[in-house]
Amino acid sequence: MPRETLKAEITRLKKIIAALDDTYPEAHCELDHKSPLELLIATILSAQCTDKRVNLVTPDLFKRYHSAADYANAPLAELEQAIKTTGFFRNKARSIKAAGQAIVEKHGGQVPQTMEELVQLGGVGRKTANVVLGNAFGINAGVVVDTHVARLSCRLGLTKQKTPEKIEKDLMALAPQNQWTLFSHWLIWHGRRRCFARRPDCANCEVLKLCPQIGVKGI
Repeated sequence: MPRETLKAEITRLKKIIAALDDTYPEAHCELDHKSPLELLIATILSAQCTDKRVNLVTPDLFKRYHSAADYANAPLAELEQAIKTTGFFRNKARSIKAAGQAIVEKHGGQVPQTMEELVQLGGVGRKTANVVLGNAFGINAGVVVDTHVARLSCRLGLTKQKTPEKIEKDLMALAPQNQWTLFSHWLIWHGRRRCFARRPDCANCEVLKLCPQIGVKGI
C-alpha cells in the first residue's frame, strides 16, 4: 500500500470500523463482571492470561470477596491461592490487595472514575484503566491496547509503533473518541476470531481489501 495521507488513513479506518461493526455487532468486554470493582479485579487477573481462564476463577473469587475492603483485608496467602491458576499469582495478589487498600483509604471504597486516579492504584496501568473506564463507566479516555490490538493495528497499517502507549496515541489520533472503547473490542474480537497471531485467516477476512497485511508471512 502506498504511503497514505492522514486524511486517507482516517477515511480507510472509518471503512474498517464499519466492516468490523457489521461483523461483530455484539462485541463487548469478555471478562465476566457485575460491578466496576469486579471488572477491575478481573482485568488485573487478565495480564498474561486468557479471559476464558479468568472467567473460570472469578465466580468463586467474587463470592468470597465483595468489596474493596474485603480485598484489602484478605490474607495475602489466601488471595494467592484463590487466583493461582491465572499465573503470576503472587504479583497479582499483591496488586489486588494494594488496589483494595487504596480504594478504601483514598476513594471511600468506590472505584475511581478518572485515568489519573486509576493508574495510581496497585497493578493498574493505562490498559486496565481504559478497560474499567470504558466498560464500567462508559468513559472513552483512551484505547485499550492488548496483544490483539497491537498486532492488528500494525497489520492494518495504523501504526508503526511497538509500545502500547505509543500505539494507543496513534490510534486515538485516528479513531473517533466516542468509538474508542468499541474500537478496541472490534479489534480484539477480530484478533480472536480471524486475524490470529499465527496463520491469520486472510482469505475470509472481512477487511482484507482495506488491509496492507504488514508483517504477515508470505505476503
